[in-house]
Amino acid sequence: MRNTAKPLWPLAGFSVAMMATGLVWAGFETRLFQDALVWIKPFKFALSFAVLFATLAWAVDKMSASAQFTRTLRWTVAILAAAFWVEMIYITLQAAQGIGSHYNTADLYHNVMYAIMGVGAVSLVVGTGVIGWAMLRDTGARVHEDLRFGVGVGFILSTALTLVTAGALSSMAGHFVGTPPVGAATIPFFGWSAAVGDLRPAHFLALHAMQAIPLLAWAVQGRVSARVWIVGGSAGYTALTLALFAQALMGLPMVRL
Repeated sequence: MRNTAKPLWPLAGFSVAMMATGLVWAGFETRLFQDALVWIKPFKFALSFAVLFATLAWAVDKMSASAQFTRTLRWTVAILAAAFWVEMIYITLQAAQGIGSHYNTADLYHNVMYAIMGVGAVSLVVGTGVIGWAMLRDTGARVHEDLRFGVGVGFILSTALTLVTAGALSSMAGHFVGTPPVGAATIPFFGWSAAVGDLRPAHFLALHAMQAIPLLAWAVQGRVSARVWIVGGSAGYTALTLALFAQALMGLPMVRL
């Protein structure tokens, strides 16, 4: 039977190819959108997708055959792939025109596309949780049981935290809480505000719980106290994410520069 993880590895590869395209684009692009070069956003999303799909593909590869070939998992991977193409194509086309993709509801077309992007984003987040739950239940997975536990917890935690942070982002007119002054300092590369509240740092941590917690589990697997470390680390990670989230909602930057 066909390995369910196989479509995920090409998606990671396509994401890397789109990153490379972004770097080529950077060589001659000088237009700005909201004080950032227009190619930056597609590049960042491609990087995020590359990490996401490589992580998911590795996890599914480690599952037992009986877990991999369930209808639920096959449909989940298909939905993830569809969401990826819709998100990346739209974001890239909008950037090429020097137009925003997120929070752009200027007319009916952009309203509909923004709604479709929202459905795609939720699909990606929930799909990660579905794979995490499948790994948590798969006692035949080809990894240490502590790592299997960490992957399951990390994926599900990432889903929960991302739904909270992304839900807040989607309900607002932008990712800032407050209005940054013209030319205000930002955190290098990420572009997060260092002057007013910015919900993106908390959102970033939420998204990457799916890598952080499994890495912790890998580091402590086999120890008598491994599960304590994983549960404690997950609790600490959640507290940090929610603290940054609350700080941003109060209009305070992660760091002030």
